[in-house]
Amino acid sequence: METEQTECETIHTRVLGRLRKRNRRRLSLRMTAMIDVIFLLLTFFVLTAKFRTPEQFLHIYLPTADAAVQNFGVIEPLSIHIFDDEQGCMVQIGELETVQIRAERHAEGLAAFTNELTNILSRQKRTARDPIEIHCDDRIKWDYLVKIYNVLQAMGINDITFCMTE
Repeated sequence: METEQTECETIHTRVLGRLRKRNRRRLSLRMTAMIDVIFLLLTFFVLTAKFRTPEQFLHIYLPTADAAVQNFGVIEPLSIHIFDDEQGCMVQIGELETVQIRAERHAEGLAAFTNELTNILSRQKRTARDPIEIHCDDRIKWDYLVKIYNVLQAMGINDITFCMTE
């Protein structure tokens, strides 16, 4: 009986030792707290996010079958040449008209330039959307170029190109 008792005690101590080892804390991550933090962050970002409003559809106007305007290709730009003059500058519109802009009376010269350009645009059936090329003399003053550019912008002409030569 003693042997049985000692065997039982040894078995009992072994089982208790194993249970004690299992009850010891192991290093592990506590996922419950981490999941709570993740859901709090997710809730915060969803509530503070600014979502873009959906874009509206673009209105597209298609031409009708009997449209009167037909585009046949690229429109050749109207050339404007600006030359230096002793009294101011000379502006040649295309190969047709030349207008002089004098230094002391530049407002009158710009008005004459506007009238001549309007006449040429109407004769050639051009619109404000048609391109214009400006060719400048090397000695032209910047002031004249800026004033002519401002006049073109005031007329609604936005497709303006400055041509340079070497």
